[in-house]
Amino acid sequence: MILLQETRLLLRRYKFFPKKRFGQSFLIDGNLLQKLLFYASVSDVDVVLEVGAGLGFLTRLLAQKCRKVIAVEIDKMLIKILTERLRDLRNVELIEGDVLKVSIPSFNKVVSTPPYSISSPLLFWLLERNFDCAVLAFQKEFAERLDAPVDSKEYSRLTVSTYYRADVELLDYVPKELFYPPPDVDSIIVRLKPRKPPFSVADKELFLELVQTLFTQRNRKARKSVVPFLQRQGFGKEEALEIADSLLFHDKRVRELAPEDFGEISNEIARRRREKNLL
Repeated sequence: MILLQETRLLLRRYKFFPKKRFGQSFLIDGNLLQKLLFYASVSDVDVVLEVGAGLGFLTRLLAQKCRKVIAVEIDKMLIKILTERLRDLRNVELIEGDVLKVSIPSFNKVVSTPPYSISSPLLFWLLERNFDCAVLAFQKEFAERLDAPVDSKEYSRLTVSTYYRADVELLDYVPKELFYPPPDVDSIIVRLKPRKPPFSVADKELFLELVQTLFTQRNRKARKSVVPFLQRQGFGKEEALEIADSLLFHDKRVRELAPEDFGEISNEIARRRREKNLL
């Protein structure tokens, strides 16, 4: 594999040792790198965010296809390597730091193989931003949770929160051997396209907080799980019990609730809060 040989050569040349704490593994399959661009339909009008630019293989391909690449890398040594390797490209902006903490210019697409360690916070960070499409290589188990059926083992807060804000497609299985050094698990390429929510909620923050809270007790019935949540919203214990008993889905277990069910529960709680002026 040409990219494997080049990766090893670069690591030796720069005396760089991939760090486990940053989850540094470099994709070494050229065909797969091209697929990432294809799945994102990258064109010369796009500004593309790349999270974890690594050794710059994907960065260079993106720069050849799009108007601008915003390449974010947290490792100081990799920034030095990227600065040298990409110095001939005028449409690449290198940003050193944690993508979740530094200021990022506007972009309309994301194409990346981000470190597994930031998958969840990166996903929620992205879902709060305006963009057209994101194509990312995620850890297989994480990716499967994004598009899991209701009441499956993988069904989770991630499933509901993502479904509310984006279409999710699982596109390609990626064996761990296509990375160097190989991580412990395989990956899946995921495409996210933000869209209008498929159901309405009266209070988005309340809805997302409800989903997060209830999934900490995914095997309990909704009635029991929602009572402590209601009390934190300002309802007394007796009133919280009364509301919980009146909910349409109170006898279902949390893992059995469809995303729309969480929406209806949160809307009922929002209505009760308005009645009691608990806003």
